[in-house]
Amino acid sequence: MTETRPDFSQPLAPAGLVALVGRPNVGKSTLLNRLIGEKLSITSRKAQTTRHRIMGVRTDEDAQYVFVDTPGFQTKHSSALNRTMNRGVTQALQEVDVICFVIEAGRFGDPDRKVLALLPEDRPVILVLNKIDELKDKAAMLPFVAKLAALRDWAAVVPVSAEKGTQTDALLSEIKKALPEQGFLYDPDTLTDRSERFIASEYIREKLFRLLGDELPYAATVEIEKFETEGELRRIFAAIVVDRESHKPMIIGRNGETLKRIASEARQDMTRMFGGTVYLELWVKVKSGWADDERLLRTLGYE
Repeated sequence: MTETRPDFSQPLAPAGLVALVGRPNVGKSTLLNRLIGEKLSITSRKAQTTRHRIMGVRTDEDAQYVFVDTPGFQTKHSSALNRTMNRGVTQALQEVDVICFVIEAGRFGDPDRKVLALLPEDRPVILVLNKIDELKDKAAMLPFVAKLAALRDWAAVVPVSAEKGTQTDALLSEIKKALPEQGFLYDPDTLTDRSERFIASEYIREKLFRLLGDELPYAATVEIEKFETEGELRRIFAAIVVDRESHKPMIIGRNGETLKRIASEARQDMTRMFGGTVYLELWVKVKSGWADDERLLRTLGYE
């Protein structure tokens, strides 16, 4: 790593960047939130909820973990949006000190193999078997792990349940062993490199994924048009951007009920995270072809 980093520690301690990577919907964002102890990365049961690289910092007395939650690597579709997300994954793999390759316990298929093929050979990789609480046949775990052991020289293999918090301390212990000894990379009070403006847009987008059907959330994004802070009051004005005019009434709902619920639930999350009063004004607008326009994607905040 050639980047010059600020040193906040006396003396040196295990510290570094840790990528959480895997195919879509294996629970990377839930795991990040569990390890950080805050709802930093949005979650839903739908694949591709995470569209941005999100960094979360956990600082203990004797170590600092800088987690990088990446979008699920997309192998099925090739829109500009998906290509942008995949670039974020491959770039993160070259920048980090440790990689946590997250899969579902008892399940390893072609999408997982494609992500495995991306992992660099010169980084320690920890195999994280998530969702062990959902595994019905516990006896199948040993042959499953034995099969995976032949694929790579893993730094460690750790079964966890991000949802329940099972074995996450064991995962932190294994990551700590793999981290380089160096100064803390961030001030101990730092939680993330993302702004409140970004977090607000993500909370709104999470509600789209949770409250709407299977297809519509993928055709929508969120644009914060104004973010004002006055003491502990935040005034946020945001647009839900959709691809087609026909999508607008689905998001607005009958008598505006769906849009009101999206705004209400997002505002509750923002109030808890920001620690103050939030005024949120939300509306819907159309930008045709936004997900396949790289210039427009950049204006909407996609890297």
